[in-house]
Amino acid sequence: MELSLGQKYNRKIINAIAEYDLIKDGDQILVAFSGGIDSSFLLYALKILEKSMAIDFEITALTIDIGFDSIDYKVAKRFCEELDIKYYIKNTNIAEIIKEKEDSNPCSNCSYFRKGAITEFIEDKNYKYDKIAYGHHLDDVVETFLMSIIYSGQIKTFLPKNPLKDAKVKVIRPLVNLREDEINEFMNNLKYEEISNKCPYAKDTKRKEMKEFINSFDDRKQILYNLAAAIREDSIVELWPAAEDSNDIQKMVYNLWKS
Repeated sequence: MELSLGQKYNRKIINAIAEYDLIKDGDQILVAFSGGIDSSFLLYALKILEKSMAIDFEITALTIDIGFDSIDYKVAKRFCEELDIKYYIKNTNIAEIIKEKEDSNPCSNCSYFRKGAITEFIEDKNYKYDKIAYGHHLDDVVETFLMSIIYSGQIKTFLPKNPLKDAKVKVIRPLVNLREDEINEFMNNLKYEEISNKCPYAKDTKRKEMKEFINSFDDRKQILYNLAAAIREDSIVELWPAAEDSNDIQKMVYNLWKS
């Protein structure tokens, strides 16, 4: 396979790596590879950068098989072989656990268990990985930001870099400067055959609701960039004070009345 990324993609990924200090010389990076568009693009891009960047690092691909129906990973295996990347598959019973829980938020639970499976893979095999790379892009970051505010009342989203379990292994997200449609466009031109998502919950998710909400605005591109600007620590913030204890509030209310 002849590898070529293009200046726009190179620039945005390299800028993210530089700004957030995502990759260091000598890093062993485990790429969370589902076989979908985003993680496949991440694997492809990092392979190019592995060869072209001034720092020396190595990537390996890991697929967490969550167990929804029978998924054929021949396409993913062939893709890794063409890129000359070591590839592992870890089988799990996550799908069975999700079905048994009958939880209203299966996607969140699945994400939690997949992170646990990755940690287990590293610990069981005693591999010396420094970083775990995820394929989250800017749309994912903004959608998560909105979901956190609307559904949990918290102002937070994916970080470009954060510890997986402890300070020894960190999660990195090199695609946070790229838009979803940019990645789709590239992979369509590459004629990549992605692994279909067998998850029965994939069609009705909170993330899909947020995506549709953002796309409902006429100036949706600017709306997304405005939301992306709001996640920065230097954005203008005017928030209410922290909530007081209810007993303290009652005491303050009582003191306001004339005795």
